[in-house]
Amino acid sequence: MNSPTLESFTAQSLEEGFDEIIVREWDANLQLDTHTHAFDVSAYVLRGEYWLTVGQEVKHLKAGDYFRLARDVPHAELYGAQGATVWVARAN
Repeated sequence: MNSPTLESFTAQSLEEGFDEIIVREWDANLQLDTHTHAFDVSAYVLRGEYWLTVGQEVKHLKAGDYFRLARDVPHAELYGAQGATVWVARAN
């Protein structure tokens, strides 16, 4: 499968009903304690890696991975030594 472009990620996300697209740059070794968002998320990890913890499940996400997270789901994030760049589509 070919790597997406920001333009193709944006087009696909808008087609799926997401209404906001942002590029997030996360610092190295950043840890975000358990929190929630008031929006659904569909995301693509462009660079770096991080660990997404939902309940007892920890997902190791790295460049090339996609993930989704429903609104109001408690989760924590831990970014790797290089930080990460993540394209994020939000459904507000």
